[in-house]
Amino acid sequence: MGRLDGRVAIISGGAGGIGAATGSLFCEEGASVVLVDHEAGAMAAACAGIRSHVPGAQVHDVIADVGVEESAAQIVAEAKSRFGRIDVLVNNAGIRSYEPLAEAKRETWERIIAVNLLSYAYLSREALPALRASGRGSIVNVSSMHAFIPRAGMGQYDVTKAGIVSMTRTLAFEEAQRGVRVNAVCPGATFTPFHKKRFAADGRTQEEIDAIAARACLLQRWAAPREIAYPILWLASDEASYVTASAIMADGGGLMS
Repeated sequence: MGRLDGRVAIISGGAGGIGAATGSLFCEEGASVVLVDHEAGAMAAACAGIRSHVPGAQVHDVIADVGVEESAAQIVAEAKSRFGRIDVLVNNAGIRSYEPLAEAKRETWERIIAVNLLSYAYLSREALPALRASGRGSIVNVSSMHAFIPRAGMGQYDVTKAGIVSMTRTLAFEEAQRGVRVNAVCPGATFTPFHKKRFAADGRTQEEIDAIAARACLLQRWAAPREIAYPILWLASDEASYVTASAIMADGGGLMS
């Protein structure tokens, strides 16, 4: 018996490091998974990796721009058509911007809010009827340690991550009597394919890459995406049946460093 046997989960940002790792772990634990992303090539690779790692995995991909409101209803409808129900929603999609707030452009603000914050609201809204019907529905929103520790030069990203925590707590309050738990996971420095490509483009050495994480948290290392997937799994499962409105830090002690 897996911890998510018989359940259906939607995971946005499913082609990325944390999303793909969560999809793989959910499939290992018996869930049927709908991965959502806008990059078809990366999505195909993520699904192939899951099927290779988990023989017989029930994984379905949906190519969609979650920053567009209409995509949410399409994603939920396709998940229900494919698997008949929805028990878990993992809002994980995210993009970054490297602009000081004094120079931040309207276009950048609108896009990052659409993907990092509004997509969570839209997908939650569309999935809630099915999550309520599940009887043990769970929403897990992926925020960041930088919801609590903002940085210079990434203010737009950090603002959206703080908004996710606030949205999580409000939605948990609203849905508690309808049987839907809502929680957040706040990762710290996680070494994803995004970071690998960015550091390669910058010509960073492995020593320099390791030094970034060493300064970022008490554990002095990067997290692997699977290390973030585990608390997401726990919050989605019955093991966390008495947990709602929480923001779990998965930051290696980053708040303390």
